[in-house]
Amino acid sequence: MGTDNQVIRCKAAVAWEVGKPLSIEEVEVAPPKAHEVRIKVEASGVCHTDWAYLYECGKGMAPRTFPLILGHEGAGVVESIGPGVLGFSPGDKVIPLFLPQCKQCECCLSSKSNLCSENWENTQQGVLADGTSRITCRGQQVYQFIGVSTFSEYTVVPEHNITKIHPDAPLDRVCLLGCGVATGYGAVLNTGKVEAGSVCAVFGLGAVGLAAVMGCRNAGASRIIGVDINPDKLEIAKKFGVTEFINPKDHSKPIQEVLRERTGGGPDYSFECVGNVAVMRAALESCKPAWGTCVIVGWTELEDMSLAPIDLLLGRTLKGTYFGGWKSVDGVPRLVEDYLSGRLLLDEFVTHTLPLDQINQAFELLISGKSSKMKIHSVMNYSCLRWSRSQSQAQVLRWTGQQQQDFSPQSL
Repeated sequence: MGTDNQVIRCKAAVAWEVGKPLSIEEVEVAPPKAHEVRIKVEASGVCHTDWAYLYECGKGMAPRTFPLILGHEGAGVVESIGPGVLGFSPGDKVIPLFLPQCKQCECCLSSKSNLCSENWENTQQGVLADGTSRITCRGQQVYQFIGVSTFSEYTVVPEHNITKIHPDAPLDRVCLLGCGVATGYGAVLNTGKVEAGSVCAVFGLGAVGLAAVMGCRNAGASRIIGVDINPDKLEIAKKFGVTEFINPKDHSKPIQEVLRERTGGGPDYSFECVGNVAVMRAALESCKPAWGTCVIVGWTELEDMSLAPIDLLLGRTLKGTYFGGWKSVDGVPRLVEDYLSGRLLLDEFVTHTLPLDQINQAFELLISGKSSKMKIHSVMNYSCLRWSRSQSQAQVLRWTGQQQQDFSPQSL
């Protein structure tokens, strides 16, 4: 692309400190080092997790080092490759991955996990293999959120944190597979392993929850019960496969009792897609005591979840999922193929467009639930920004909704 071995100056949204709005800055993105790839980011999602690490560090989320460029849900084109990189060429369409797949470590070689230890500790600290970031601003290093940083027009990632996708894939859609949709969908197919004819309950009908609903439908579940405090969710949830809807606010009993009564003992599978420890316990207690499986999908790091031993002793299984259980490098291209073939919905998540320099407004929309094109409300909020090369335009793909804390113990 004519920029090999050169520092690229571009725009990025920089988080200088916790709790402060992002600042649009000119940053310098260094050439990739050995076994690294530099990407021109064409589309990037704004996940609730990005907002939480900026505004809830030290609360629900573990502290991160600042200054920091957030963003972990993107898609783009390879600009250049570092020495030793195999399998990628400039111009390839790719999705950067916060979860690597080196195919050599113990986890990668096991069918029991999708985790990977390659550079894990470094990327969690916002640096690459050599302990430094490839991005600087105002003369200082800027850390890369979980080694990715898609809120920059260019970024550099390790070769095992990127996967090549079909050349026909629209980047402003498949960027959703970098986190939220892949996580919810895979939680059902890979972690829960839902069987045909099963009864499923999905708590929280945001993007992650709707992707879980889609997974239940594709797995052949006979009943898919959506649980959310916003009644406006029902119609859109039906498009993804929900067969029944329960609003906890409509009942005086705890939601777990309502579900057990309605299903004759509880769903076979329940999926918590909110990231609230009270909802996690409710999801576990709702499923069938003898063989029910509860999968925790929603993300929180520092809060404690309590449960009674009897919740498990009779036969229930409690599981967690990370990136939906997908072996990232191998799994994401298959999800792209599923989208191109019509098996996986992505277009239905699109709402409206914002420029990159309004990314703070995107965060406001994320939390407030306001949307000018589609007013589809949800507990798990979701956005996607897409900026073009010529106009730095950003497209927002989002399910908006109530703030997460509204799904509180009092409402269950």
